[in-house]
Order: sequence, then C-alpha cells, then structure tokens
Amino acid sequence: MCNKSLVCHPCTVSNAAIAVSIEVELRPQGDLHLSYVLTGDLAQIRIPAPQPPAAVDGLWEHTCFEAFVAVEGKAGYHEFNFSPSGQWTAYAFSDYRVRSPWMISQAPTISFTQSNGLLLLEAVIAAADLPLNMAGMPLQLGLTAVIETNDGSRSYWALNHPESRPDFHHRAGFILSLNPA
Repeated sequence: MCNKSLVCHPCTVSNAAIAVSIEVELRPQGDLHLSYVLTGDLAQIRIPAPQPPAAVDGLWEHTCFEAFVAVEGKAGYHEFNFSPSGQWTAYAFSDYRVRSPWMISQAPTISFTQSNGLLLLEAVIAAADLPLNMAGMPLQLGLTAVIETNDGSRSYWALNHPESRPDFHHRAGFILSLNPA
C-alpha cells in the first residue's frame, strides 16, 4: 500500500480544492484498490449528484477521479474514470490516445462519502480488467483528478504533469510503479 499526493497543474490553480491525495493497494488477488481524498471548500466544488451506477462517457468534464494503468514496456493502457455520482467509465488504448475495442468484464465498485471539507471516493478495479500482464511486469499508474468548481472552471491534478498543458494520457505521467503479487 502506498500514499501519494496529486499536484495541481500550474495553469489550472483552484482556490476551492486544497489537496488531493490517494492511497493505492494492489490486493493479493490482483484487484486494484484506490482511495482518493479531496480536501478543500466543498461548498465551492461542483460534486455530481448520486446516479445509478452505470458506464457514462464524459465524466472528465466534471469532478471525477481517474486511473491510467499500463504494463511496463507495453504501449497500451487502460483508463478508468470514477465519479462521486457512482457512475464510471473504462477505456482501452493501444497507444497514446489510440482507442481500442474493449469491454470491461466487471463494473468497478465505487463508494463515496463527504463530510467537513473532506471528500472520499474509493474504487476497486477487478484484476481481470487491468491490462493483460502475462509476464508479471510492474504496473505503471497515472493517477489523476478533475475538480470542477461552481463557476464551471476545472483544475487538473496528477502525480506528475509532464507537459505545459494538462495531459493525463502522457506516459511520463504514469510514475507510480506497482509489482504484481
């Protein structure tokens, strides 16, 4: 298990979101457990209302938390988006921003709580939905968040911002390495 802090992209600074951190655990059976914690003035942050769990495109246009997962040495990767609404989406890419046909086998499990300036979103991605890793190579993760304020502005948070503009798909942002059990 490891804890990391996300950094706000300097071009998208927010006065409402103070900090975003994440706890990551690759469980013994291979599932990936993510716990995102946002602290700040939640009254200024646009938090999506609860919805029935479903795969929905465009979650990144509002407050959501994301995980990009690749296998070391492979060009392909999977992207997962988790909304406080309970909605989610998952995509596969064969290379930088090149979408591949893929269907997730199991919807991620998402839970969300909010209290006193703290928002917690937990998500579990089934091992079967991580990129194929027959050789047991380390997983490389890019962990990110989009925080939307009530005025519609967005701040972009990541472990690393390798470009002058936010780009969560850039592999230089996949800086957390996890070894499969």
